[in-house]
Amino acid sequence: MHERRLANLLGAASLAVTDLVLAGTTEAGRVSASGAAALIVLADAPDLGVTELGRRVRLTQSAAARMVDGLEAAGLARRRRGEGRTVRVRLTPAGEDAVRDMLDARGSPLDGVLSVLDADERETFTALLAKLLARLYSEVGDADVMCRLCDRHCCVTGAVCPVGQAERDATGGT
Repeated sequence: MHERRLANLLGAASLAVTDLVLAGTTEAGRVSASGAAALIVLADAPDLGVTELGRRVRLTQSAAARMVDGLEAAGLARRRRGEGRTVRVRLTPAGEDAVRDMLDARGSPLDGVLSVLDADERETFTALLAKLLARLYSEVGDADVMCRLCDRHCCVTGAVCPVGQAERDATGGT
């Protein structure tokens, strides 16, 4: 029964954290959850095609095209023609500002949640989360999808991203 309780607690905590993250990012960016994810993805990977952007934020190509329409209308992203029929998407300066605001808004409630942990607990929790994320990668199999709302800079500064490492381990990369 203890394992089931642990799983239930993890589920409740993950849902509450998701709600906090999405509320902060969507409010700060004044966009939908998929729009927020798209902007954050584009900040790290400019000039993605609409189809690839949609894949990373878990939208069909047609839904991704409509989302990009909305981001363009809001002045946050712009399309440009690539080779052949390819259309690339890039953030505008307003989109770059929105990403900074969204990542700040995402981080603040998370910092508040973690404030109940002392330094040793934070270190232990960091190691446990890294282990869980590596396991989750084996289920999801796509670091781009898993990290679509991540502040990648803070994850890799002075550390190794556990999701990126799990992907390298799985694909034989370095």
